[in-house]
Amino acid sequence: MSKQNFEKKLTELENIPQELVKAPSQPVDVTTQEAEDLFVWAQEDKQVLVSIGLDWSKYVIDLPIRTGACRYAQAIWNKERYSQEEAAKAWKEESPKAYEFRNDLLADMRFAFRKRPDLLGRVRTIAGGDGNADMIQDLMDISVLGKGNLAEFDAIKYDLSRFDLAEQKSDSLAELLAKANGTTLDNSKAKDIRDRAFTHLKEAG
Repeated sequence: MSKQNFEKKLTELENIPQELVKAPSQPVDVTTQEAEDLFVWAQEDKQVLVSIGLDWSKYVIDLPIRTGACRYAQAIWNKERYSQEEAAKAWKEESPKAYEFRNDLLADMRFAFRKRPDLLGRVRTIAGGDGNADMIQDLMDISVLGKGNLAEFDAIKYDLSRFDLAEQKSDSLAELLAKANGTTLDNSKAKDIRDRAFTHLKEAG
């Protein structure tokens, strides 16, 4: 039901002026429970509340819908947050091994191309950069250079599957790094919608 409430409210949430959007001032689960309690208590005082001008439809009948939307928006943000945190953890574990693999491949290339100054120059170019993005590109460049000069590697009976592995690692690491970096959590779309759902709920609660 929370998902349906969220979908029903999404356009309204997106249209809340940015200057009115507030981040939660207390845990969202506490806020949603308070809203549910308030909905029950309000039933007992309906006549009094309506008599003093409360818009019953807007602030009471709508309250469970706002609550469900907020709960679902919080779940979406939690999922994105932990997905990014998990990717960052995986990157921290995998990247040192990837750097070592790249360095091993470059050393192998220097040996295979020891009689080819032209190819050694290309190896130096590949090895010249630094940083995570450069390492990922290096793996792809190494794969292409290696597959384009198989004779030199056949001569030293090299395991050519390492070039396929370099290509695969380049692709998978690029995806992992992008996910680990992602959009910053504070500025993410999921967090923005969660904050809007919280703001909308607090308006009624």
